[in-house]
Amino acid sequence: MKTNLPKPIIINRIINENYKVKTFVSKTEIKSKPGQFILVWLPRLAERPFAVVDDSPLAFTVAKVGKFTQALHNLKEGDRIWFRGPFGKGVFKLEGEEHLLIGGGYGVAPLYFLAKKSLKGHKMTMIIGAKSKNELLFEEKFNRLRIKVQVATEDGSRGENGLAPNLLYKILSEKKVDCVYACGPMPMLAKVVEICHNFKVNFQISLETIIKCGIGVCGSCSYQGKLVCQDGPVFRHWPF
Repeated sequence: MKTNLPKPIIINRIINENYKVKTFVSKTEIKSKPGQFILVWLPRLAERPFAVVDDSPLAFTVAKVGKFTQALHNLKEGDRIWFRGPFGKGVFKLEGEEHLLIGGGYGVAPLYFLAKKSLKGHKMTMIIGAKSKNELLFEEKFNRLRIKVQVATEDGSRGENGLAPNLLYKILSEKKVDCVYACGPMPMLAKVVEICHNFKVNFQISLETIIKCGIGVCGSCSYQGKLVCQDGPVFRHWPF
């Protein structure tokens, strides 16, 4: 009988991605699809969702933004944590051959898993958006996959001066793309959907929201009649 109890894992490696983001790599292999997430539990503190960045072995990326993530950032290699999952029935699925990935802030992380799993026989361009060059995430990781990377920063300190969707509009104006895959803040996703509708391009977007149970019981992740943990987190139609 399948249980939903937290499972222990050992942190094997910690990677400093930038001044406030770390990737935690375990010794445990799981079976996960791009777009799925896990719930990480720290006893006597809380449980929070994080996108799967790799499944062989399991890795997830954490930005230091509050008490729980600060506690994770304080952990050392060899420490033990607990997780449940992976969760999510709505996942990224490649459509066509020419793909454009766009991530804003921490939303870049799940797109790396999609790219790593799906490179063979596909053409990909990655747009990475951030407030400044110091907050750019995973640029080198995508470069190592030999994926074309374009960067946008809000302060103009690196790449295009402005928001990531501006680059999306520019690229779609210049070439045909079969599908756009996006993850990031809700205002960014709304703009991505608007641009895709204008160019009549298919899209898949991953929503970021509060998730507690992960199995569709508590309703904390309800959004416009959908449960993000069950119906998503990746959606192909929006607004619903």
